Amino acid sequence: MYVRDIMTSKVVTISPETHIFEAKKIMQENRFRRLPVVSKGKVVGLITADGLEKVVPPESAPGSIWDVSYNLLSMYRVPVEQVMHRDMVTVTPDMTVEEALALAQKKKVGSLLVLDEKEKLVGIVTTNDFFYRIVNKVLGIGEPGCRIQVTGGGEGKAMEEIISAINKRNLEIITVHIVAPPTSKQKDIVVHINATKVDDLVAELRSKGYEVDLRRR
Repeated sequence: MYVRDIMTSKVVTISPETHIFEAKKIMQENRFRRLPVVSKGKVVGLITADGLEKVVPPESAPGSIWDVSYNLLSMYRVPVEQVMHRDMVTVTPDMTVEEALALAQKKKVGSLLVLDEKEKLVGIVTTNDFFYRIVNKVLGIGEPGCRIQVTGGGEGKAMEEIISAINKRNLEIITVHIVAPPTSKQKDIVVHINATKVDDLVAELRSKGYEVDLRRR
């Protein structure tokens, strides 16, 4: 899977001259946490909800209610170019999701801007995209059926035997993933099956010496 498969391509952007009050309003109306800042077709920065929350009036602001109001109004007239992040982390649409996620974790960022070969903004990828569009599908979250976890079943011959037992019963496999427990040298296999009655499957695997954990949904 590639970045282009999970990115949001319809990206709302703002200009460097946009006042932070307007930027915050756009975020609230669209339930965004981030807004790319674009000038003359090029990405020049990124404004975040957390960043806007840190913008406060000067500590030396006068104590009068009118003076405070004036300072607040002046603060909201500040253009985003004065508070935006300029060290954005970017990726290309053809980068694999594994590479992109590793880069996001290394840089400790919650979003990646997607640029094409001409450095034009074509999308944005956030941690939510990785979670909902990849993790959910891999784990089959929200799908019907049940999961069986077989201790040590993530090894070659064991996997073949387990899958064969499932196929013999014409059961539909929704997802399969391998788990490497930190306290074990063996790998486990977790199979999400589109069925709720798998007692005979579990009994057969246990009769072969496997430790099986059945998790119904």
